[in-house]
Amino acid sequence: MSFSNWLSQIFVVTKFSLQSVPERKGSAAATTFGIAGVVAVLVGVLSIAYGFRQAMTVAGQPDCALVMRTGSDNEMTSNLTMEEGKVVTDAPQLARNENGPIASVELYVIINLPKRSTGTDANIPLRGIHQQAYLVRKNFKIISGRKFEPGRNEVIVGRAAANEFSGCELGSKIPVSGQQWTVVGVFASEGGIAESEMWADAPLIQQTYHRGSTFQTVYCKLKSPKEFQAFKDDLTSDPRIKVTVKQESEYYADQSRVMFNIITGLGTVVAVLMAIGAVFGALNTMYSAVAARTREIATLRALGFGTAPVIISVLVEALVLALAGGIIGGAVAYIMFDGYQAATMNFQSFSQVAFAFAVTPGLLVQGAVFAAVIGFFGGLFPAIRAARMQIAPALREL
Repeated sequence: MSFSNWLSQIFVVTKFSLQSVPERKGSAAATTFGIAGVVAVLVGVLSIAYGFRQAMTVAGQPDCALVMRTGSDNEMTSNLTMEEGKVVTDAPQLARNENGPIASVELYVIINLPKRSTGTDANIPLRGIHQQAYLVRKNFKIISGRKFEPGRNEVIVGRAAANEFSGCELGSKIPVSGQQWTVVGVFASEGGIAESEMWADAPLIQQTYHRGSTFQTVYCKLKSPKEFQAFKDDLTSDPRIKVTVKQESEYYADQSRVMFNIITGLGTVVAVLMAIGAVFGALNTMYSAVAARTREIATLRALGFGTAPVIISVLVEALVLALAGGIIGGAVAYIMFDGYQAATMNFQSFSQVAFAFAVTPGLLVQGAVFAAVIGFFGGLFPAIRAARMQIAPALREL
């Protein structure tokens, strides 16, 4: 048999197979929507993980670096002195402006505020900053109100935190270590982790929390990303200080890894368990399809059609139903979950991170591939059964 003839047989048998789907619309619809449910759950759950990681990593800039105490894997566990901070900010690799090096010596403390959705208290970061912090952060801008004034009990609130927590409206008072501080502004930073925080004057935070002259992190703007390695080498080899130096993008990727792995792991397990049920549904549908087409398949085989076209036609039908389910499930997940605002605990800093679910193109493709896998295994054994069908007994059903 020539290759063109073989392709022609595949086309003809597959066409007959797909044209018979409306005759089995009940079972076909059940399979399609069953797979759609699996894909919707998979994409929906994974959109949580991708949204969380996106909120954590979008702030990362290759020309920015974080400096913490050696051995610290997050800001909460770091502790540095002002003298050590001066060594960091004197580094020649830092970008500078008329006010000096573009670097911010910062503190990181936790306060409790009630969530709007539940009314229960949750941890929210309160970051003490210096004025250069506005230049270090990516596309920082005040979207409502104004910046806080140094030396005054005032805070500015990230856009995501303002949406997620009660008491963050302009003019509201929030409790900070037994005092009432005023919310004077709301800021944005391209949807990054900074939008889940509150910012205030660093020296005032030191005084309020009895930190003396200590702080936790130095955020630095480098002249260019190429300066990072020299900056890191100079600081880690300086005998006056013991510090860990990371690029901002690397640090936030590390911070998101635990939660991302937890969510994707659980989501995948749930989706796989549901997929097993969907495979059995597809098997039932395709076995019914083969049974309904017994005479048709036998007639085609008697006319000289090979087994391969029969197998491929059954698999194609299963894949078409599965991909239709994948498209429907992906569309449902996108409509229901993309952009949905939520907050969850970042277990590495024990504070809440507000973020939006992200149904990315990659997730939609992943959902479609998952649906195709379900369809393939759901159609494989019925296809083999169709190919092995005995022609004479099948023709007697005519």
